[in-house]
Amino acid sequence: MNGVLEIQDLIQGFRLSCQTEGKSPKTIDWYFGFLTRFQRFLNENEYPTHVGSIDRRIIRGFILYLQQEAKTPRTCQPLSNPTVQGYVRTLKAFFSWLLREDYIESNPMRKIPVPKAVSKVVDTFSTEKVSRLAELCHRSNGQGYRNLTVIMLLLDSGIRVSELIGISLDDVNLSEGCIRIRKAKGNKERVVPIGSMVQKLLWKYINHYRPRPITDRISKVFLSEHGMPLTKSGIQQMLRRYGRQAGINGMRCSPHVFRHTFARNYLLNGGDIFSLQKILGHSSLASVRTYLNLFSVDIKKQHQRFSPVDNLAENSSLRRVARFSMQQTNRV
Repeated sequence: MNGVLEIQDLIQGFRLSCQTEGKSPKTIDWYFGFLTRFQRFLNENEYPTHVGSIDRRIIRGFILYLQQEAKTPRTCQPLSNPTVQGYVRTLKAFFSWLLREDYIESNPMRKIPVPKAVSKVVDTFSTEKVSRLAELCHRSNGQGYRNLTVIMLLLDSGIRVSELIGISLDDVNLSEGCIRIRKAKGNKERVVPIGSMVQKLLWKYINHYRPRPITDRISKVFLSEHGMPLTKSGIQQMLRRYGRQAGINGMRCSPHVFRHTFARNYLLNGGDIFSLQKILGHSSLASVRTYLNLFSVDIKKQHQRFSPVDNLAENSSLRRVARFSMQQTNRV
């Protein structure tokens, strides 16, 4: 039994369990990579690799190592706060599974919190920057209209680039103004609404500008000039190129920035976080609340413009209330 309780064997068992539970391949690879690094940390520091002997002290040492010493493999940069959080969440999932499967008697992760993330500014595109990108599409030869449609769809729906490249013709319902996202994160389908302008752009692209597919089996909406489905890297490269040409400096020009921009504008235009959660495809409100906190200053400015009481005070019957409030303020 002791051999079975070695962490390298149980990591493989956890991986198989995740597969049978229907977790996405990307999530499973993410878990496996993080747990393999934890195993390597144990071996390099001569800590026990028998799961029953791994205690909070060892785990806290690993978290401290991630925060102060660990580097990303490709760039050799310190790990970001979200990456460290990902490691801790992975360990929580792994040790919870060990407890459920009776491999351990108590969970050493139970009282170890996920480190708090440092609040940071989320990049979003201003209206002026979006206009510059749109103007470049108008001036582009060949695929300009396709690129304009891609940019406006990202801006109007907040979908991920992996979801965008997975859209097939059958997924687009222009009469209802929505798109079915089949290849969503976590293998969860959802329906995303789109506005009238994007409906018109999509109709015109599909009927007039979409290249002929290289084979009849290709049904993806967005194609290259050679009739092949666009790739994630192809869209990212196109946006980076447009960003340079548009003089957008100090921030990335990427699909994810369009996702942030959609969330910001949706909230500023009066959208609620519950419908935003459904549109973005988040499984919990935690991520959406992050947007709400990050854009709270913008929302405060919006309230100053659209305050219900301030606007009611414009009514002649309520002007006495406004004058009374001013008198009371002056007395204070």
